[in-house]
Amino acid sequence: MSLTVGPISTAEHLAFVQTQRSVSFLQTPEWGRVKTEWRSESLGWYDGRQLVGAGLVLHRPVPRLERFTLAYLPQGPAIDWTGEIDAWLDPLAAYLKAHGAFAIRLGPPVRTNTWSAAQVKEGIADLGIKRLTELPSQQADPIGARVTSQLRDAGWLPQNPEDGFGAGQPQFTYEVPLAGRTEDDLLRGMNQLWRRNIKKAAKEGVEVTVGADLKAFHDLYVHTAERDHFTPRPLRYFETMLAGMSAEDPERIRLYLARHQGDLVAATILVRVGAHAWYSYGASSTAKREVRGSNACQWAMIRDSLAAGCDVYDLRGITPTLDADDPHVGLIQFKVGTGGQAVRYVGEWDLPLRPMVYRAFGLYLRRREYMRRLRR
Repeated sequence: MSLTVGPISTAEHLAFVQTQRSVSFLQTPEWGRVKTEWRSESLGWYDGRQLVGAGLVLHRPVPRLERFTLAYLPQGPAIDWTGEIDAWLDPLAAYLKAHGAFAIRLGPPVRTNTWSAAQVKEGIADLGIKRLTELPSQQADPIGARVTSQLRDAGWLPQNPEDGFGAGQPQFTYEVPLAGRTEDDLLRGMNQLWRRNIKKAAKEGVEVTVGADLKAFHDLYVHTAERDHFTPRPLRYFETMLAGMSAEDPERIRLYLARHQGDLVAATILVRVGAHAWYSYGASSTAKREVRGSNACQWAMIRDSLAAGCDVYDLRGITPTLDADDPHVGLIQFKVGTGGQAVRYVGEWDLPLRPMVYRAFGLYLRRREYMRRLRR
């Protein structure tokens, strides 16, 4: 198969996405307009005259060398990863290098391993187990192993930090399979605490609605950031995200608001592309935590994803730690209560196209991180 790569229009890109069962929302054309600090373009793979793959490329310039860019395809591209990937990635590299990229970074949407909720809980309880990867995986995906091997053999460099979180997208996620299941099946799969909290929210009269009051969400989100010590995104970011993604598809993004006696106690954002739904952002009040608004929002999003015919509800990133003394373990403990599974993906990989510029960019990033730590 001889493939060519070239720019495609937003309409062509969106039409291709709509033919796929699952494409990451980070690979939809509108996501390029959400990420205003990057320049974006849509690229297509052609087999003759037929469009057979597509990707959103985000371009980040090198400081003081603006004519060179890092070409980033988060959780993409949307191509056939099951065969020989050189046929797909070689023409991508040739196109991007000819248009000023000093390196490509991509994250194949391909799994390597999964672990059941029961395995994760046993691992946390076992003092001798510190990391998810120390457990035998429930399922090892041969496609993921093959993609990993092919990328390494072709000179791609893995960019996956040991703790699972870095500057890009997380390599480990937590997902709830939905295909072929009912609401009762999903409830039975949850642990006792999750089921109890969902019932508690209903008994307390928590009402979850789908709305458009972004200001209310953002106020609660800023409150959550102050409490949990992270830097919140500005309101404008969410306004751009909601407006743009809704214009692309009215069902693409939803804002869920949980209220108790008129007080906003939790709020979440759900994104859906095809048969894949993502819990994207969440916020909760410090007051009235006992009414379990966050659980009510999660259950509403899971039910709506199931009703929409989704295959998976994605709670997004986790770290692979199972160490009870690690502060990150609380994240996986919360998500494992849904009864889903921990998933490891191939992760993000770099292909240097201009090695000297690539090394200079790496030095710049390390110096910036060093200065950031000094300012803490």
